[in-house]
Amino acid sequence: MSAILVTGGAGFIGSAVVRRLVAAGHHVVTLDKLTYSGTRASLRDVEQAANHRFVEGDIGDQAMVGALLREERIEGVMHLAAESHVDRSIDGPGVFIETNVLGTYRLLQAVLDYWRSLEGAQRDNFRFHHISTDEVFGDLPFDSGFFTEETPYAPSSPYSASKAASDHLVRAWHHTYGLPVVLSNCSNNYGPYHFPEKLIPLVILNALEGKPLPVYGKGENVRDWLFVEDHAAALEAVLTRGAVGESYNVGGRAERTNLQVVEAICDALDVRRPLPDGTPRRALVTFVTDRPGHDRRYAIDCAKIERELGWVPSVSFEEGLARTVDWYLDNEWWWGPLRARYAGERLGRG
Repeated sequence: MSAILVTGGAGFIGSAVVRRLVAAGHHVVTLDKLTYSGTRASLRDVEQAANHRFVEGDIGDQAMVGALLREERIEGVMHLAAESHVDRSIDGPGVFIETNVLGTYRLLQAVLDYWRSLEGAQRDNFRFHHISTDEVFGDLPFDSGFFTEETPYAPSSPYSASKAASDHLVRAWHHTYGLPVVLSNCSNNYGPYHFPEKLIPLVILNALEGKPLPVYGKGENVRDWLFVEDHAAALEAVLTRGAVGESYNVGGRAERTNLQVVEAICDALDVRRPLPDGTPRRALVTFVTDRPGHDRRYAIDCAKIERELGWVPSVSFEEGLARTVDWYLDNEWWWGPLRARYAGERLGRG
């Protein structure tokens, strides 16, 4: 595809997708509202690229989106724009419904109108790729089971419920109106440019500064971790080679408890930048009251995307975490202003 619209392209996963697509030679249009978690600094490497255009705007503005699709002759849409933090959804679910549900509906309407105007190969080759989360499936026992593409939806939080609703809308627009869609559901991402309220960047920065490291409950909750650049590669594969109407689960095959993740970060920083008094950073771990509805375990079976599209995760958790820690040590220019801007907020714990 020569012209791809990426919604939420100034966010964590979105910016990784944009950087990858631009490097691959696609013409990429980034659409982002630039809310608290989206920043143009994440697109610094592609800002001046001839095959990249940034547009500040809202996916809920149907007229603007429709005009942009026509102007750029878009051949594929990758929909990543979303509110995505569970803690924030518990405190204020309304914005999650507005963005993830109503925003997706309005985007679908604009895309449907545009797709219906296309003819021939342009119409046949067009794709709408909706990017979602494994949290729509609810949770798993600690000792068994994996999420597959056939797992029934059972969301636990306002965030995951809003994403489940958006998934259902996308499938309905395919079955009812024929819109050519593909979907993907991913496990927990980590890597460079991750907004510092999420677990891994929050722990890195707190540990770097010698601050307490808040961990929910006993730190026993398990997540499957996926390096963001591996995820971007999977998303490109789904958009360009995925079968219309199909969904693909994307995981890293790297399950860890939250406590294991925190302790691994502590150990990595102790080697790279020891605290002045020599205190091991594991001593900074502070267990806090668990959040409501905290899912026990997420685990992805990604056999379908491996089998059908040839994608496999290439970065181990150990390698990916080391690269992530090193990136945060080397890039205070990016996270420093964000950290200062949101210093008064309660940053979440993943």
